[in-house]
Amino acid sequence: MITEAPTATQVVGLDGAPQAPARIPGSLSLVLPAHNEAENIEIVVQKALKTLPAFTDEFEVIVVNDGSRDETGDIINRLAAEDGRVRAVHHPRNRGYGAALTSGFDASTGDFVMFMDADRQFDIADLALLSPFVGRFDIVAGFRKERQDEFHRKLFAETFNLAVRVLFGVHMRDIDSAFKVFRGDMLRSLDLSAPGALINTEMQAKLRRQGASLVQIGVNHYPRVAGSATGGSFRVIARAMNETIKLWWQMRSYQPPVSSPQPRGPYRLGDLIVGSGIGMALGAIYGIVKRRK
Repeated sequence: MITEAPTATQVVGLDGAPQAPARIPGSLSLVLPAHNEAENIEIVVQKALKTLPAFTDEFEVIVVNDGSRDETGDIINRLAAEDGRVRAVHHPRNRGYGAALTSGFDASTGDFVMFMDADRQFDIADLALLSPFVGRFDIVAGFRKERQDEFHRKLFAETFNLAVRVLFGVHMRDIDSAFKVFRGDMLRSLDLSAPGALINTEMQAKLRRQGASLVQIGVNHYPRVAGSATGGSFRVIARAMNETIKLWWQMRSYQPPVSSPQPRGPYRLGDLIVGSGIGMALGAIYGIVKRRK
């Protein structure tokens, strides 16, 4: 059964009267990664098709079916056949959240690229909160004002946000929030490799090195009403931790493109902290071995 998503925050003037949202200064590509979202995907796409004309005259909705085992792929194909503004991208097998986003970014053509999860925990109408800043900043990042998730997911998110600040120098309130708008040419210049949840960290770490400008805006987050979440499973968390160490190592040799606005060098504080941690661990091991002799 198709039902409407919760009503988003309205844009109001000083007199309290509703106002039209700020227009985006160019075309927009909306990327929706979807894995087993048959209960949600049509609602999300139809809402986007109704809402986005208020922000721009030229847009596309790119839905990436990441190896779904339910009817997600068939629904996406039907929506694309019914409306030329919808584009379907299919992964024959599940390749992960990061790979789904990367495929969507590669397929995008917009001056600006937005991505949003397809589970109805965000409302596309809340783009009105971000649109006044699109074109003024390279990254307009929404952070969840009140995250509607289980406690262990919130705890891991806060711990991970701290680790990202320490290792990569990326200071974001909500690194993994799936409600962000990027300058399209800058996003497509990135060579992204993270297959899973670390994709947000990889994007922000590389864009920081390029000197991208960033603004963060609070957005609404709604409870999941259909389908099941997988991003907070312990298997996914363990994989993200492993990928984090690999990304830190890769970023030590990363070279920003020559076209970067303000290229930056590696984040040396992260190197110092990791080096100190390794040194302390080796010292502890040496002490244990020495006592056993």
